[in-house]
Amino acid sequence: MAVPALILSLYGSGAPAPAFAADAGRASASAVPQIAYEKYTLPNGLDVILVEDHKLPVTAVNLWYHVGPANEAPGLTGFAHLFEHMMFAGTKHMPRGLADQLLEGAGATDSNGSTDFDRTNYYDTVPSNQLELALWTHADRMGYLLDVLDQTALSNQQDVVRNERRQSVENRPYGIVEEALYHQLFPKNHPYYASVIGSHADIQAAKLADIQHFFTRYYGPNNASLVIAGDIDKAKTRALVKKYFGSFKRSPALPKLDVVTPPITAERRAVVADRVELPRVLMGWLTPPAYQAGDAELTLAAQILGAGKSSRLYKTLVYDKQIAQDVNANQGSNALSSMFVVDVTARPGHSAAEIEAAIDAELQALRQDGPTQKELERAVNTIETAMLSQIEKVGGAGLANQLNHYNQYLGDPGYLAKDIERYRRVSVADIRRVVAAQLQNPARAVIHGVPGTPDLGPEVATPAPAKAKAGPTMSSNRDEPWRKRVPKAGPLPPFALPQGAAFTLANGLTVIHNHNPALPMVSAQLVLKSGAEANPPARPGLSDFTAQLLEEGTATRSAPQIADEVAQLGAFLGTHASADASVAEVFALKGNFAPALDVLADIVQHPAFPEAEVERQRASRLGALAQERENAPAVAARVEAAALYGAAHPYGYPQLGTEAALKATSRAELQQFWRQHYLPNNAALVVSGDISQADLRTLAQAKFGAWPRGDVAAPAPGSVATTPARLILVDKAGAPQTAVRVSVIGPDRKTPDFAPLQVLNAALGGLFTSRLNTNLREEKGYTYGVQSQFQYRRAPGPFAIAASIRTDATGPAVAEMFKEVRDMIARPMPAKELANARNSQVLSLPGQFETNKGIAASLAKTYVYDLGLDYYSKLPQRYAGVTAAQVQAAAQQYLRPEKLIVIGVGDKAKIAPQLGKLKLAPLEYRDADGNLR
Repeated sequence: MAVPALILSLYGSGAPAPAFAADAGRASASAVPQIAYEKYTLPNGLDVILVEDHKLPVTAVNLWYHVGPANEAPGLTGFAHLFEHMMFAGTKHMPRGLADQLLEGAGATDSNGSTDFDRTNYYDTVPSNQLELALWTHADRMGYLLDVLDQTALSNQQDVVRNERRQSVENRPYGIVEEALYHQLFPKNHPYYASVIGSHADIQAAKLADIQHFFTRYYGPNNASLVIAGDIDKAKTRALVKKYFGSFKRSPALPKLDVVTPPITAERRAVVADRVELPRVLMGWLTPPAYQAGDAELTLAAQILGAGKSSRLYKTLVYDKQIAQDVNANQGSNALSSMFVVDVTARPGHSAAEIEAAIDAELQALRQDGPTQKELERAVNTIETAMLSQIEKVGGAGLANQLNHYNQYLGDPGYLAKDIERYRRVSVADIRRVVAAQLQNPARAVIHGVPGTPDLGPEVATPAPAKAKAGPTMSSNRDEPWRKRVPKAGPLPPFALPQGAAFTLANGLTVIHNHNPALPMVSAQLVLKSGAEANPPARPGLSDFTAQLLEEGTATRSAPQIADEVAQLGAFLGTHASADASVAEVFALKGNFAPALDVLADIVQHPAFPEAEVERQRASRLGALAQERENAPAVAARVEAAALYGAAHPYGYPQLGTEAALKATSRAELQQFWRQHYLPNNAALVVSGDISQADLRTLAQAKFGAWPRGDVAAPAPGSVATTPARLILVDKAGAPQTAVRVSVIGPDRKTPDFAPLQVLNAALGGLFTSRLNTNLREEKGYTYGVQSQFQYRRAPGPFAIAASIRTDATGPAVAEMFKEVRDMIARPMPAKELANARNSQVLSLPGQFETNKGIAASLAKTYVYDLGLDYYSKLPQRYAGVTAAQVQAAAQQYLRPEKLIVIGVGDKAKIAPQLGKLKLAPLEYRDADGNLR
């Protein structure tokens, strides 16, 4: 197979080596990073893995506990995930909320935790001078959580987790359909039966004693592994790890899990009703555990079968037969058993039975004949690129997390080379053999998700808040008084935010280049200053429809040829439009960037808009509109746009537009939009990655130099017609949550108040420790989370507070939102809160430039909004100068409680009386498309 070479070099505790370095024995076009890591184990059993990488002044701290639902006892489903939430409740030396405040004020990004079937992880990416703060936080949770854990914290997080279940399962389209697949694949006493979230009954039934026992059993250092990756000094880091973790006691040794996963010997079926418009078919098989024989073959089979436009299911069901809206296949690899899952959503007018028959035909062909050699090459290439792109980031789901993953499942943090090699070794015959053996019909579960009224089971009451009495606590480790002191930050590391270098081709195309040789990858965005703002009044969605058609055929390439060629390169291609821009982007390994850019240049300059493709994409977009109507938060956003801007403004619609506009849009109108706006003098090519400016100049001239310039059509100015209503309701009968948006039109992107507004928003609803989230989530348990945001656009964009609220708390939650807004207006921010919000904006900036795609997107904004290439170099000083008076003045000017419009998408019979008490008038009722009823 012609695939990019990958070499991984492992270093022990000897002489240091660069974290990422090219293999000198290979051509630069195929050079692949070497990961220099060091692994050792503390006497108490904690595995420690260090990676020293100075490309950015940030450090990732990633702590895995080797416990998940796989370890749960019967009757305690969802317990591992509930406990993940408990770890953020506070410790002996950190009062509840302090760690989050300190980390946010220090500029932490990717700061969170998550639970999967076999592990629970906690992670932060911090400026490198704040490593000690992150270690202090994680260590105190490990060592001193039990000392203060009480019923108040447990009750609050039970509310939060139950809201998360409502939001992610019960009120999300197909959420209960997906859950039903687990119920069919596993018996009730199996730890994977309840997926990860568990049931309301079990979550509510959890007792404090259960929490204490779970912590004592699973949260010791000998059941954990700590990865620290980034801008570190390994010797100093080893000393800090010893200081903070070295004195902790081991937990009792854990026996090996003894869980039997019974095979499926006869097909299992279920029909599940949900609040959806389009049927969906899910098929699942129990397959070999992670990294066992057959796992790699099935991962490749899933890629070939249902991943992307080059997959078999897409080509047959979406492209040729046009009976499916979307397709997917995945080999979910876990310790006790993996799950191979195919899921396909029908297009309007097509049935689940029709979809199932079409899937069966593709499965039978794969069983019988296997993939072609080209299909296998495409799958391997795509997986390799995805694996390398994942380690661009040191934190979040990036490098540190991947090393921890390999360490838990294989005991080898440096398994990346072997991982890619196991895919390269797979042959066409191997896939045919494994698919034939593993994916037979009698061994599967089939779920049909159909429109109807969902059965969410018996209601589990939410107990009324009660002041809990202090109860008995426990201690795991002896106290060390020095731990009460918050670590001081080290010297602030110097860092220059990327600003790129620009040049212009003779045809007016701006080219912005950022050289980033850290990894052999390149990301490019071709961005135009024409988006939804340029849509004709009668054609909302036209800009995005046009962008979508770019991938569907050119003068020399058909849509399937484009998809296959991109996949063969292991590249990723995408097109879309936003409010103010249209974008075509590509991401590839360095050695494949030139041919990938050739595809990008072709689709932008020579789209053919074939009539058949226009009709295919019209049907696809109409299907997407149907799916959007199923999603309560998406409906709330659509209603917000209509309410704030009205029908005569392009911002009055989401990017999909409307059903009427989609049906009426002609091929000629798509071509006209392209001719009027896709011009080099209206565009910038923004490139970040391992490519020199000289090479980029040559490539840009070769690929785009002949693109003729032209006169860009000026957008017709839209007229804003904001509704007089203060409260808008969309009925979603039986919904367990209300999707709420509280909105007003705010400023444009070039407002001089940008920095004060960002600091204001951070404190109000932008940070986890914001006033809104602390109030509605942490104190009252009304929601899984609430956020506020200014959407800056070329013309004034919306400000919104958004949350999914427990149905019976909708009215009180909205009242609290207004209270927090009024408090922000009424008085200046206290000095401590101001400093925290301001510092969070300044110090987190380097974290926005970890990936080439992120860098390219940021630099593209400087072009779209005419901010100047030096914008980011000046932004820290702008944030640092924000005062409390400026924040208060901005709040008074832009938040305007008397203008805020409340939008609620939920069970009208239950929420209307609650919201009526707020005396917001006039009241409007709208449908899921945003139209007045």
